[in-house]
Amino acid sequence: MDEKIIVLDFGGQYAHLIARRVRELGVYSEIMLPNASIEKLSNAKGIILSGSPKSITDKTIEFNSKILKLGIPLLGICYGHQLLAKHQGGKIGKSGKREFGKTEIEIKNFNGLFAGTPQKQIVWMSHYDQVTEMPPGFELLATTSECKIAAMGNPALKHYGVQFHPEVVHTEHGMEIISNFVFDICKCKRNWSVQNYLEKEIEKIKKKTKNKKVLLLASGGVDSTVTLALLARTLPHEQLFAVHIDTGFMRKNETRSIKESLEKIGFTDLHVVNAEKEFLSALEGVTEPEEKRKIIGKLFVDLTEREIKKTGIRENDWLLAQGTIYPDTIETARTKHADKIKTHHNRVEQIVKMIEMGNVIEPLEQLYKDEVRELGRELGLPEELIWRHPFPGPGLAIRVLCSNGAKSNELISLEKKALQTAKHFGFGLKVLPVRSVGVAADLRTYARAALLEGEIDWEKLGNASTNLTNEFNELNRAVVALHPKKIKKIELLKAGLSRERIEILRKADAVVQQEIKNAGLYKNIWQFPVILLPLKVNGSSEAIVLRPVESREAMTAEFYKMPIEVLERIVKRLLEIKGIGAVFYDVSNKPPATIEWE
Repeated sequence: MDEKIIVLDFGGQYAHLIARRVRELGVYSEIMLPNASIEKLSNAKGIILSGSPKSITDKTIEFNSKILKLGIPLLGICYGHQLLAKHQGGKIGKSGKREFGKTEIEIKNFNGLFAGTPQKQIVWMSHYDQVTEMPPGFELLATTSECKIAAMGNPALKHYGVQFHPEVVHTEHGMEIISNFVFDICKCKRNWSVQNYLEKEIEKIKKKTKNKKVLLLASGGVDSTVTLALLARTLPHEQLFAVHIDTGFMRKNETRSIKESLEKIGFTDLHVVNAEKEFLSALEGVTEPEEKRKIIGKLFVDLTEREIKKTGIRENDWLLAQGTIYPDTIETARTKHADKIKTHHNRVEQIVKMIEMGNVIEPLEQLYKDEVRELGRELGLPEELIWRHPFPGPGLAIRVLCSNGAKSNELISLEKKALQTAKHFGFGLKVLPVRSVGVAADLRTYARAALLEGEIDWEKLGNASTNLTNEFNELNRAVVALHPKKIKKIELLKAGLSRERIEILRKADAVVQQEIKNAGLYKNIWQFPVILLPLKVNGSSEAIVLRPVESREAMTAEFYKMPIEVLERIVKRLLEIKGIGAVFYDVSNKPPATIEWE
C-alpha cells in the first residue's frame, strides 16, 4: 500500500481504535510495536503514537526515537502526546485532578489539527499525567480547566500532541481532528475498504487451512455467526464443523433460537453439546471473576477437544476457529504493553498456546463490532442476526456476582468522604459491599460502586458518577436506586453460582429484552447486561442492576438514558420475579467502568 498511516502501540486500550478510525476514512493503517525498525516506518505517510497503561514519569517504553528525525508527520495521543513532549525538551507532571470521561476543551489555535472545529468542544479524557511545559518550537493548541496543555503542535516539524482521545466517538469532533491529520497534514488519499479486507481474509483462510478440518465454536452471537458465514463462503461444506456448547448460562430459549437462526442462513449441521452440569460443577464455590473466566474458558476447550475425538479427526488435522474481535484481545493484554482488564474465555492459557502453535483461525481479530456488522452485510446475513446485542461467551455466569460473604471495614470511611460529593448533586450515597471490574488510564481496576439515592435526573446522575469516580480511586462506577428508593440496610450474602440464581437472572434478562423490544428501543441500545448482586436490601431478596449502554465499538461507552415510562414497566415486572427485592440502574461510563461488571 502506498498510502499508509502507522500506529505505534504503547499498550493503550484504544490503540487499535486509532487504526480503525484511519481505515474508516478510507486510508490503510497498520499497527506496529514502538521499537519497529526505521526501514518499516520510513515509508509511512504519517505515524500516530498511542496511549498506554504505563506512566510517562516511570521508565519510558522502549521506542525508536529516530522517528523524531524522519520528517514524517507525527501525532501523539495521551501517553504519545507526553512522549513527544518529553523527548523534545518538554516537561511532564501529575495532574492536580484525574480526568476520565467527557471534558470541555477550548481551542487556542485552529491551524492544522483543529481546522473547521468549534472553539469549545467536548473531548474524552483518560489520564493521570500531563504535559506541564511544551518543548521548544511548540505552540499551545488547546486547554481545559484541569489540563493547561491539552494539545500542542509544531507546524514546522509537523509534530502534534493531544492529551485527549480523538479516536473515541465521545470526542465530538474526533474524526475531524484525525481527518485533518491524515489528509491535510499527512496528505493521504483514500484507497481502503471493508471489501478489500474480505478478499484478503478469504485468501488468508484458504492458505492457512489447506486440507485441515476447521471447528468453530458457534455461540450464536454476531461475531461467531459472521465468522461462520465467512468460513462457509471460503471452505467446502465437509471441511467445516460447528459446535454450540450450551453451558447452562444461556439466555431464555437461547440454544433453540441459535439453531433456528443458523438454519435460516443455510447452516443445518450445528452440533449442540449440553454441558450445564460440567460448568456448574467446575464453578462450585468460585467467587473471584478472573478465576471464573479462566475456568469457563478452559472447560470450553476441553469439551471442544472431547467432541473432536468423537469425530475421529486426528489431533494434527484440525484447526480451531473463533469469532474473537479486537476488544477481546486488547482487554486480555495480548498486545505487548497492554494491561489485562479481564481474561476473555477465548484467551485462556490453552487457547493462547494453540495460537502460538498456529492452530487457531480468527478472521475477525483485527475488527471492532461495527466493522463485523458491516462485514456481515457484505456476506448477506439478515439484519436480525447482524444487530443482535453482544452477549459474552461465559454468558450469565459473569453477570451473576458471587461472594464469600466476608465483610469489609473500609466502607464506612469511604461513604463519609464520598457522601459530600453526592450531596453536591442532590443525592444520598452508600457504598456497595461488592467490587466490579473497571478500566482507568488503560489499567484494570477492581473497585467499589457508589449507590446513589434520589430522583431520576440523568444529567445530574451522570455528573455525580463522573465526579465520584474521578475523585475517589476506591470507586469505579455508580448506580442509582430505583427500588426501594430509600436504602436502610444492605447485607452482603454468601452466594455462589447456582442453578437457582442463574434462573432468577435468566427471567430478569428475558423481561428486559422483551420490554425494550416492545418499546422500539432495541437498536438504540448497544448492549444491555442485567446483573444479579449477592446483596439483601432492606431485608428483602437479591438486587438486580440494569446496565444499558450506548457505544459504537465497546472500547468506550455511555450509560443509556432510559425513558422513565419504559423503566417503570421494567422495574414493576422485575419485582414480580421471586428472588428479586431491589433494582438499581448503572449510571457509569466506560471508562472508568467496563460494560460488564466482571
